[in-house]
Amino acid sequence: MLSVDRLTRVFGGVRAVDDVSFSVAAGELVALIGPNGAGKTTCFNLVNGQLVPDTGRVLLDGARIDGLSAHSIARRGVGRTFQVAATFASMTVRENLRVAMLARAGHEGRISTLASAVDDDAVDTLLARVGCLDLADAHCAALAYGNAKRVELALALADRPRLLLMDEPTAGMATRSSARLMQVASDLAKLDAIAVLFTEHDMDVVFGFADRVIVLDHGRIIAQGTPDAVRADPKVREVYLGEGANTSTRKQSGRQ
Repeated sequence: MLSVDRLTRVFGGVRAVDDVSFSVAAGELVALIGPNGAGKTTCFNLVNGQLVPDTGRVLLDGARIDGLSAHSIARRGVGRTFQVAATFASMTVRENLRVAMLARAGHEGRISTLASAVDDDAVDTLLARVGCLDLADAHCAALAYGNAKRVELALALADRPRLLLMDEPTAGMATRSSARLMQVASDLAKLDAIAVLFTEHDMDVVFGFADRVIVLDHGRIIAQGTPDAVRADPKVREVYLGEGANTSTRKQSGRQ
């Protein structure tokens, strides 16, 4: 679904992303990890159009999307969640989903006027899938952080993405909430054949839910493969995980 081919982006002589190539298949969860400053977020910004690559290509289901606007790329089926949950805090959860669904349908105008164009059954179905139906009428400003993250996931899914980029999806969340959110994302990816690329600093999340792991350092890929292979890689242990990293297989959170 996603193919990144020799992607490079330079900022003032610093190669933030340097000749990076990888792919993500439909239904696959791939973790992009590395130290702070490794180039993970820059790579995300190149894929979803917030930045334009200096060289290289980004293909979605075989069609080039590099150089297109973020809006155009979203229309082609690329969704994204952010390190800090992004919702309309003054609106209820249901109203947030209505806005997202209106945007997907291409409606423009006053939200209050257009609200009747949204099928609330579709809103409720999506909220139920991410475990937030009981919060439909709550204002987003009053949500616990873990719930706000789940609502943000629902907003991304409202656009029916073929590729979902999740930038540190569990940042700031408790362990149990992290596992619950990632289990929802994993289940939806498999069921709807969504390709998922996520960054994450919580290694329990990475090794518990990723089908494959890609490791960046100073903008370059230094390793990629199965979670067990990456965890045992000497270069990854030296640069990121530490020499004392446990190389045994951990029990996968929510995925025995």
